[in-house]
Amino acid sequence: MAHCVALIVASGRGQRFGGARPKQYEALAGRPVLRHCLERLRGHPRIAAVRAVIHPADRALYDAAASGLEVLEPAEGGPSRQESVRLGLESLSALAPELVLIHDGVRPLVAPALVNRVLDGLAGHAAVLPALPVSDSLKRVAAGRVLDTVDRQGLYRAQTPQGFAYERILEAHRAARGAELTDDTAVAEAAGLAVAVVPGDEANLKITAPEDLARAERLLERARQPRTGLGFDVHRLAPGAGLVLLGVRLPDPLRLIGHSDADVGLHALTDALLGTLGAGDIGSHFPPSEARWAGADSSLFLDHARQLIERAGGRIEHVDVTLICERPRIGPHRAAMVSRLAELLALPPGRVSVKATTTEQLGFVGRGEGIAAQALATVSLPA
Repeated sequence: MAHCVALIVASGRGQRFGGARPKQYEALAGRPVLRHCLERLRGHPRIAAVRAVIHPADRALYDAAASGLEVLEPAEGGPSRQESVRLGLESLSALAPELVLIHDGVRPLVAPALVNRVLDGLAGHAAVLPALPVSDSLKRVAAGRVLDTVDRQGLYRAQTPQGFAYERILEAHRAARGAELTDDTAVAEAAGLAVAVVPGDEANLKITAPEDLARAERLLERARQPRTGLGFDVHRLAPGAGLVLLGVRLPDPLRLIGHSDADVGLHALTDALLGTLGAGDIGSHFPPSEARWAGADSSLFLDHARQLIERAGGRIEHVDVTLICERPRIGPHRAAMVSRLAELLALPPGRVSVKATTTEQLGFVGRGEGIAAQALATVSLPA
């Protein structure tokens, strides 16, 4: 039995937003809004599984948004939000979760602390609502004129995820079929369930209009954290027919010895990128004991590290590689190396640096028998 499952409601059409696609699939910081929801809830240690409820016509959009994530197959929604939630809850019956969190697929900035507050509230209640007190004056308006001022005392703005004892909210939704209730705690209230309130989060905004998407972009940008990774590698030289450095093949009577194509520069840079995630080194992802990597193009390793960073919501900001060798001369090839790295990492050339030096301090490298590379990578990740 799964202790807690998150159900993300993402079957709406979003007519008010006015975009070319439903707003849950609009890009936010380079990724669909819905993917932010999926990643944040799937990554929470107290949530065992995540399922989205989607419109049948959006399956291709959903598959792209959820690519690479370990989430449950989506459920198909109904003609209304309330019916979509009921169908999603019904689809979880085989998992028999104790608790369920129901979250809007257009609230992409849901924070772990908010999830924890809701789950903590469920320790003593069957239904929990995160909410914020209303601070603005409220006016009742008709035909462009103020009719009266509404007392805001005791008024709160409801947010999601709303948390429930699974069996109780499923029963409540079954009983409420055909009703038009505003959210899932309203369904719980109609069934006689007491709803506890925990503090919401101002950053947990709902994407309703394009300006909300712009605000979410600004909040995400301010919340990003820089990470720096270092990489170092060295390979011996041997007689051969040319070598590859930073993705550029150089004519030379020598080659670098290694299980793959031995591109020492890309190996060091791959390690630096993996380091920003604390994801081990290149050998842990591509063991040299595996025959399939024999002679492999090292750009495959670099692309793997890049994809891991993107899946974590990260962005590569800058890379700096120093090649340490007596030969070949790097200067004539520097521009080509910068261009190739920029292409591989989808970076502007101004964010790629390639340098070269010689040294007598590195043993056989200093004697001209090998090439070493040192790399530094800077990545920004969501807080």
